[in-house]
Amino acid sequence: MAHTSRNTTLPGGVPKLSRSAVYKKRALYKRKKVATVPAVKEAALTKTKTVAGEKNGGTRVVAVQKSPRFYPTEDSKTPLKNRRVIKPTKLRTTIVPGSVVILLAGSHRGKRVVVLKQLPSGLLLVTGPYKINGVPLRRVDQTYVIATSTKVDLPALPAIGDEIFKRKGKPTKNEKEMFVDNAGDNSYKISAEKVALQKEIDALVVPAVKKVDMLQSYLRSRFTLTKGQFPHEMQF
Repeated sequence: MAHTSRNTTLPGGVPKLSRSAVYKKRALYKRKKVATVPAVKEAALTKTKTVAGEKNGGTRVVAVQKSPRFYPTEDSKTPLKNRRVIKPTKLRTTIVPGSVVILLAGSHRGKRVVVLKQLPSGLLLVTGPYKINGVPLRRVDQTYVIATSTKVDLPALPAIGDEIFKRKGKPTKNEKEMFVDNAGDNSYKISAEKVALQKEIDALVVPAVKKVDMLQSYLRSRFTLTKGQFPHEMQF
């Protein structure tokens, strides 16, 4: 009798039995699974070295890696293995370039600003504009804003990255200047490059804001809550 397969093919090319059913019928679960472990060749710890001299034996067994002569006085810290992969921050669906959001933290909390874009660091780049409500170019975490349904059609903006917000490090003091108070000299001053960039952004964003009715007064007003008002029940 000719050998026939346990699994037949139905019309349309579909097998009658699934892969798990064939596995059960063939009793493959009874077979012993022996994994072949590759042979690991151990590295040699010693080597034979020829030694000159008649009374030295001719050869000598020495270590391949010579041990250090001195040991460190303190234990060296080894960093732990970290498998975390930094993923780009996912932007909320309610926030897009041109959205008007309400700041909830910082010196400008309560003010309404316009979102320009999301920076490579994941933070939002926002502005008042400065000419309207006094909020300059700032980086804000999307956790500390309330997104509104108001949007502005923004024109093409210049390329802005996180590097513009980096401050220069404070100069180190020598022994003579260590006990001298120079707090007034080390105060933060806005660079001329940032001021010029702010004027350039305001020149592009302010006309777009003026196209929307009552949006200027809306951006100038602060967000406040009175008794009996709850943000989670409001529609912005």
